[in-house]
Amino acid sequence: MSEYGKVLVAVDLSEESGAIVNRALKIAPDSAEVHLAFVQEPMEAVYMGVVPYGPVFVGMDQVEDRLQKELKGKLEQWADAHGIPHDRTHFLSGNPAREIHRFAEENDVDLIVIGTHGQKGVQLLLGSTANSVLHGASCDVLAVRVGKKD
Repeated sequence: MSEYGKVLVAVDLSEESGAIVNRALKIAPDSAEVHLAFVQEPMEAVYMGVVPYGPVFVGMDQVEDRLQKELKGKLEQWADAHGIPHDRTHFLSGNPAREIHRFAEENDVDLIVIGTHGQKGVQLLLGSTANSVLHGASCDVLAVRVGKKD
């Protein structure tokens, strides 16, 4: 097996993110460059269709800016807790799977590590970010099972 030189750890900033980062650090060789990323979907994308024209509500931009600042702080806290330099933390904006693929391609990532809840039934048919990342990546993907175990 070839060593992974560049590893992208995609997290959702939940408490489960620690397990994902820990698994990535165990797999990555000491010489690997480990990057930590979070993707924020713009509020417009999340609420598209609720309001046909214009912003969802007045002041949405300010709310989104505050949320972004808070989330960037959380991302840096996760990086600090796991010894990942801030220049290897990435706050991305857009569709999570697309942004993870784009980042991996543009930065020659060898391995993407992402969490999954092991969806079943209707959730499986609807897909998940981990599933989309797995099926669209040009590099290896490790899906770390997180959450409650049955």
